[in-house]
Amino acid sequence: MQRKAYVPGVAALLAALLSGCTGGSDGGGTADGSNPEDAGTASATAQPGRYRTLPEPCGAVGEDTLDSLLPGIKQITDEDQREKAYAGEATLTYDNDRKVGCRWKVESSTATDHLFVDLERVVSYDNTVSDDTQAEQLFAAMREAADLPEPTTSETTTPTATATGTGTGSETGKAPQATATSPAPTSSPSASPPTSPTATPTGLQPRLLDDLGDEAFLDDELSRAGSTAQQRTVTVAFRTSNVIVTVAYEEQAAAVGVVPDSEEMQDRARKLASRLAGSLSG
Repeated sequence: MQRKAYVPGVAALLAALLSGCTGGSDGGGTADGSNPEDAGTASATAQPGRYRTLPEPCGAVGEDTLDSLLPGIKQITDEDQREKAYAGEATLTYDNDRKVGCRWKVESSTATDHLFVDLERVVSYDNTVSDDTQAEQLFAAMREAADLPEPTTSETTTPTATATGTGTGSETGKAPQATATSPAPTSSPSASPPTSPTATPTGLQPRLLDDLGDEAFLDDELSRAGSTAQQRTVTVAFRTSNVIVTVAYEEQAAAVGVVPDSEEMQDRARKLASRLAGSLSG
């Protein structure tokens, strides 16, 4: 009796085909062994920021606030010019939903004041980075560029000079030992050097703020003494979610030798920043 030839290769091929037809039917699994959960995680996008719009910047600062920051505005006798001063000048922007700003400049008999308000809504173009994270990174760069002194002082920290001294001694707030043990002769004018008029008072130095937005800082810069009047610029910047707000308040005294008051300017700028934080809407 003649036997049929047996071809091992054909049998192996048939087995492979049969295995391929039935492999995907067990429990609905995938043939390539991939995990559906991994695919879902990879396609997930970062959350958008809280804010989708920005307020109109020139209208976000009320007249009462402008009266405080720009004292010369009340001295403008011409009604049309006064209204124009209150209105401010919007900065050039190509997308009012992303970045807006407004400027004011008013002269008075004692000083010239400038005010600039800038609002930026940060949007991340990276699906793996949220708007808030992108804004946080941008704000960190702003804080670094401000070059705040080290160590920075938070609002809750009591200045050393207030706690340990009278504020008339050295930078550490401690009174000079010579005052307690051997008073300097009254005939020596160099024994008690005057405080530099350009120095920012202790407790008002550039610093981080912990009562404004998610994070904030204040910078205070005074131009060098010279033949012209001194100019002080106080900047308050803060971030809340994906919006960064900057308030720059600048004053130049009309008379040489007059130094704009640091505490007063900081107080005005911080109050405005607080109002702007309250004007934001999601």
